Amino acid sequence: MTLNLRVLALLATVSTSVVAQTPAATPKKPVVHKAATAGVTPTTATASSAISPKIPKVVGVSKILYALRYIDTVVGKGPLAESSVLGTSQADSKVKWYTVHYTGYLAKDGTKFDSSVDRGSPITFPIGARQVIAGWDGGFEGMHVGGKRRLFIPYQLAYGEQGRAPVIPAKADLVFDIELVSFSDNPPPPPAPSAPAKPATDPAKPAEPAKPADPAGKPTDPTKPTATEPATPPPAKL
Repeated sequence: MTLNLRVLALLATVSTSVVAQTPAATPKKPVVHKAATAGVTPTTATASSAISPKIPKVVGVSKILYALRYIDTVVGKGPLAESSVLGTSQADSKVKWYTVHYTGYLAKDGTKFDSSVDRGSPITFPIGARQVIAGWDGGFEGMHVGGKRRLFIPYQLAYGEQGRAPVIPAKADLVFDIELVSFSDNPPPPPAPSAPAKPATDPAKPAEPAKPADPAGKPTDPTKPTATEPATPPPAKL
């Protein structure tokens, strides 16, 4: 009995020692979600892995001057659109031709200024070749054929400070709803020339000569002599 009491006392001492050495659980701090500040991102040159260490370091706040934004409204099921690869000449360039539908709006008042959908005919252009506004050259990145997207284009990536009168005002931000219909390695074929107008008469058949007019207004028969009245009436009988 005395031995059992000693064992219990020893176990109690060990348990007390272990509890004393175990640190108390620290309550977790609540998670706070901070809203991102649009246009301002505090960073330094050393915080970005995209910058080579060979570039001299600077410390400051990185700010966005302007940016192209978009919303994918329909994710296409077709192949991923490929970008053009431009070389020093046409021979070493690989240009991709995009066929798209679009509707353009003025962001300020919602005016619809152009739409290939309304015309029922998409347009085709070389992507990345500066044949369209800069917001379009970069706005199809990551799209699949059949996809639809809304582009929010600042005026710096659209028609600039001057705009394009009378349709696009100066410094006009634009909104485009676009659809990538297809893309190809080849430009579209030129439109077929229109058929020449058919002449009114057959050039192989000579035209018939006009018949002389009858002074009395009656039709004349070329096989019969025509009676001609004297210019003055005959003298009256006395």
